[in-house]
Amino acid sequence: MATLPPAHRPPGPRGHGHEIHTLDAFDAALARPGSLTGLRVQSVDLTDRTFALLSATAAEAVFLGCPMEPEAAAKVRADGALVFPPVPDLPFDPYRARLYTPDELYDGLADEGYGATPDARAYAWFGRTRADGDIFSSMLRSLHDDAVSDALDEQLAGARVVGVMGGHATGRGTRGYAGAARLGRTLARAGLTVATGGGPGAMEAANLGAYLAPFPDAALPEALDLLARVPSFTPSVTDWARAAFAVRSRFPRGGASVAVPTWFYGHEPPNPFASHIAKYFANALREDGLLARSTAGVVFLPGAAGTVQEIFADATPNYYGSLGAPAPMVLVDRAHWTDRLPAWPLLQALAADRPMASRIALVDSVDEAPAALERWATT
Repeated sequence: MATLPPAHRPPGPRGHGHEIHTLDAFDAALARPGSLTGLRVQSVDLTDRTFALLSATAAEAVFLGCPMEPEAAAKVRADGALVFPPVPDLPFDPYRARLYTPDELYDGLADEGYGATPDARAYAWFGRTRADGDIFSSMLRSLHDDAVSDALDEQLAGARVVGVMGGHATGRGTRGYAGAARLGRTLARAGLTVATGGGPGAMEAANLGAYLAPFPDAALPEALDLLARVPSFTPSVTDWARAAFAVRSRFPRGGASVAVPTWFYGHEPPNPFASHIAKYFANALREDGLLARSTAGVVFLPGAAGTVQEIFADATPNYYGSLGAPAPMVLVDRAHWTDRLPAWPLLQALAADRPMASRIALVDSVDEAPAALERWATT
């Protein structure tokens, strides 16, 4: 949820326990002493609650993107509430209270194709506004991303999160894709929450594995065969996404995982296998947030420039201890990280004589990564 600068923040209770995200929660709040005083009501349609708003006390409350009748808005403002009205004609809600779901981002895919989906329309809006210098557009992106961060914190509270990083170019039907899917399944079955960058390739595969974790082992090779018929999101995102939703239909109600993609790289569509999607406009905020929330460690699969950047973005707080004890880091594929892109020797040199030295590992195959994480979990 977006917050006001301290000098302009009204007094009163704050925190997730004072946020209202649903109409049922709003109705329940009305029955308590003090009514709406000090609450933060976030993206709840209140057009049918005019009488309640006129009767309630809303001192020090904040209403973020809540549609309401003009007389109700005037009343709560007179009580001392702050009202941030909905913004018309946007393809996204800047005040949203929850993470996205695949069904939400891909609404319209089946009938009209990817171009008609909210995900594609938000990317098109970003493309039109990202460089126009309009402070209003910039503010809307910031509000949205802050709301997504708040929802992500709520979703991951108490979870043991393992990040899985890897390249978007890992195609369906390849050994690398199958390995990443096995990794995601193994981690999820161990009770860990799999979090990825949310895009295609190795990221999709890890979310797929977590999605299929509750099913018998035979479900994974069947799903891999179905997906291999559309190996890439190019040339058609529509065909790529429809193949994923066909797998979801074949295996409904799969396991949970998290994806953290970005419209900054909006040409790479979000994969539909994560149950919760925290999609950002600001890529730097998305990357830092994903790594910081991977408290049970990060597995780095073979990738290119983006994955190298993520390795050292993760190494920096581990080196300085700025986030507490260093989180485990596992690099997969010795030849890739020592010969093709020699990130491992530099990581070793940075870790020397530091607490993080005992919490980095280089393994030959993806199937060795869960054991390395489990070893650290017990030390």
